This record gives sequence, structure tokens and C-alpha cells, in this order.
Amino acid sequence: MLVRGAVLTVVLLGLVAFSVLLAKVTLTPSPASADLVTSNLRPGRSLRQYAEDYTFLAAVKQAGGNLLLGVPFGLLLPFFVPRRLRMIRTTLLTAVAMALVELIQGALVEGRAFDIDDVILNTAGALLGYFVLGRRISHRYYTYTDDPGSPGGPSAEKPEAEPVRAPSPAARTREGRTRTAGTKTAGTKTGQGARPKPAAATPAKKRGSRAGRTDGPAGAGRSATGSRSVRSLLDRLRGR
Repeated sequence: MLVRGAVLTVVLLGLVAFSVLLAKVTLTPSPASADLVTSNLRPGRSLRQYAEDYTFLAAVKQAGGNLLLGVPFGLLLPFFVPRRLRMIRTTLLTAVAMALVELIQGALVEGRAFDIDDVILNTAGALLGYFVLGRRISHRYYTYTDDPGSPGGPSAEKPEAEPVRAPSPAARTREGRTRTAGTKTAGTKTGQGARPKPAAATPAKKRGSRAGRTDGPAGAGRSATGSRSVRSLLDRLRGR
């Protein structure tokens, strides 16, 4: 912020100094030219007169002076206008300012008149200054001030921590429903996983069938031996 403030202060002082110089050059009375100067509302008329009636040095002085008067606008105004459509805004501001100066000349200053060609030359000088140097300087200025790592950038000031907001009752209700649904789903999955598998009873059945097959002949032998002993006992009792 300090760098931005210092740069803008210097530019503003330069703009004020240029305004004073512009007023001294354009608003100074010229009684000797009172009978020669006339207003011009037709673009190009004065330029044609410079080329036809003036010497080369006089024409260059007259046209070049008006160009140079507009150059500071192209150097200083880009620091104050928004970045969007900067060239167009600079051009329009220069044209309006110089048109006001020409109107004041024609209305109040002796020996001077309104000339639309002077406004055109001043605006062209502003565009020349903007394209030659003003655009580069203003671009570097905005790049430096907008850079987060620069001392005057946005990150130089620490942002305030946002307060933690408590959830609304509707959000709490939704969260409780979500947790309940998740618990029910987990319980269902656990109950399904705890069911015994029916395949575990198959080996026991097989074992029982195998055991029955193994004990079948031994049981038949035991029953035959018991019937023989009963018969022999009955025969002994009959013989007596």
C-alpha cells in the first residue's frame, strides 16, 4: 500500500504541474493575433493551412506543440482510469479536457479561438504517449501492486479469520437421519454375515451314515449269538 500511495502521489503531482503548464500555454492572451485568429469547426482545415501557408519549421512547431501537449495525458491518466478499456478511457478523457480548454480559449481569452484540429492533435499526442511509454509503465505498476508476493500486494494484509458458524437445525436433522440410516445398513449387513452356513451339517450326516454302515454287521452278529444261546438254554430245560 505504501508503494501504491507513493506512485499515485507522484503521478498526481505531475498531472497538476502539467495542468498549470497547459493553462499557461493555452490560456495566455495574445493581443497581436486577435485579428488573425478565427474559430475552426471543420476537422483538417487548420492542418491544411499549416501545410500551405506556413513554413516547414512553423508548421512543425504549431502541429508538434499540440501533439506534445497531449503526451502527458497518455502517460499519467492510465494510472487513474480502470484497467478495462484503458486506452479508450484515456482517449475520451483527453478529448474532453482539451475540448474544454479550447472552449475557454474561444470564449474568454483574447487572441485565441476554438480549433477542432488542436483537439485532434492533442488527442493524438495522448495516444502516442500511451503506446510509447504509458501502457508499459501502467502495466508494470498494476502487475507489481496486484502481485500477491509484493510488499504492496493483496496478501500484505492478513485476512481476518471467518467465524465458525453452527449448523442449522435442518442440517442437524439431516445429519441424524443419515447416521441412523448408516447404522441400520451396518446392522443388516452384520446380521446377514452372522447366519450359519447350511453346508456345515453335511459332514456330520456323512459321518453318521458312515458310522451306521460300519456298525451294521457287528450288530447283526451280536443278535445271532444271543438267539443261539437262548435256544440252547431252552433245549437243556426240555431234556430235564
